Amino acid sequence: MLPPDFLLDRWIEDWLQEDIGRGDWASQSVFPSGWASGLPERALERGLEQGQATPRQAWWVAKQAGAVAGLPIAARVFARLDREVQFTPLVPEGGLCAAGQPLAEMQGSGLALLMGERVALNVAMRLSGIATTTRRYCRAIAGTGVRLADTRKTTPGLRILEKYATRLGGAVNHRLGLDDAVMLKDNHIAAAGGLTAAVAQARAHIPFPLSLEVETDSWALVQEVAPLQVEIVMLDNMDLAAMAQAIAHLRAVCPRTKIEVSGNVTLERLPEIAALQPDYISTSALVTRAPWLDISMRLKPEES
Repeated sequence: MLPPDFLLDRWIEDWLQEDIGRGDWASQSVFPSGWASGLPERALERGLEQGQATPRQAWWVAKQAGAVAGLPIAARVFARLDREVQFTPLVPEGGLCAAGQPLAEMQGSGLALLMGERVALNVAMRLSGIATTTRRYCRAIAGTGVRLADTRKTTPGLRILEKYATRLGGAVNHRLGLDDAVMLKDNHIAAAGGLTAAVAQARAHIPFPLSLEVETDSWALVQEVAPLQVEIVMLDNMDLAAMAQAIAHLRAVCPRTKIEVSGNVTLERLPEIAALQPDYISTSALVTRAPWLDISMRLKPEES
């Protein structure tokens, strides 16, 4: 689910301000009369003056195969510059595309199309790359019943959108922020003086709806956490034999506890990890190892 429009528009305005700066010298040179004001902030506020826009057509083309994400955001980028721009997706959001396939067509102010091109493409290429990578990882464990989850290793300022892209690729979202759920990691356990003490302190302070997850990286911690009946136990950076032993123990002692495996999760290791039947496998690779999907915009030449 995308965030509300008012939040998207706030981000988009910041992105456009960053890219346009004091003005788009190239685009304003070829469309000298199209902009209502030379000041970007006035332009974003007022949009194009009626009758001054030069209508042009453009389209997006995928330069490689993948999963497409971010088209609704791209549409709002152009709309922020000119409300009259028509942005028509040619593939469904989250759908697959082939190399050379048209993804969207646009019609409206040529100045708005060129001025918004880079911001709109950057977002769509980034999110499409994440959706494509996520889809590849999900295929590796298809049919196992194990769910793939993302992490909080995201680009500052883009977390909600990057996690939106992982969902489009077939993963589930881990917590969006520190206030979504409680995860006691090694440093929390050390600060509290031990795992049992950390769990007790967390339960004494957190609101009742929040779930409690504990990270473990050894057999000793697995044995200590099992009788505490927390909602989720993470097995972090364990080898397959240690994971198998931990999962069997947790299923026997606390069958209602969900089990998450994380750490050193690669595409090649996914099938063998999923074969151990944890509930979730989480990895930052969906975002941190995702290359951008190459997409280009082509402006239709003006007819003489």
